[in-house]
Amino acid sequence: MDYASVDIGRAALTMAISKDRVEEQELRAKLQANGIQATAVDFGGEYLSSVKKIIERAVVAAQRQGLVSSNHIGEGAVAGATHAALEQITAKAAGLNIGGKIGLARYGEHLCVAVYVGVGVLHLNEVAVGLAHRSLAIE
Repeated sequence: MDYASVDIGRAALTMAISKDRVEEQELRAKLQANGIQATAVDFGGEYLSSVKKIIERAVVAAQRQGLVSSNHIGEGAVAGATHAALEQITAKAAGLNIGGKIGLARYGEHLCVAVYVGVGVLHLNEVAVGLAHRSLAIE
């Protein structure tokens, strides 16, 4: 099966919206059976002060699960895609607390990062999604 970037974006978003670790692991196994590498990582905190930490968590997760190599090319692709996905939610999240999950998926040259978050104060939450793609040479 040959997947396009939109398919890998869908895989990353599916990982990001998984409700718990059990579902996350089931989705990861299903995607792996179809040749798609995927992982997810939770995060939370005040948005603006957490951006750096969120990007770092995405990079570490991608490296640990073998989506990218531990070099500046792999790290830069994940960091750039995560930053681009976060930029899409900045207007809603700036100055507020967020909590959610980053989903990452890789197939061939396609790397996608999806960010799914609850944004708000106390119980007055909004929901936001960001999604970005990067191309990486096949290793």
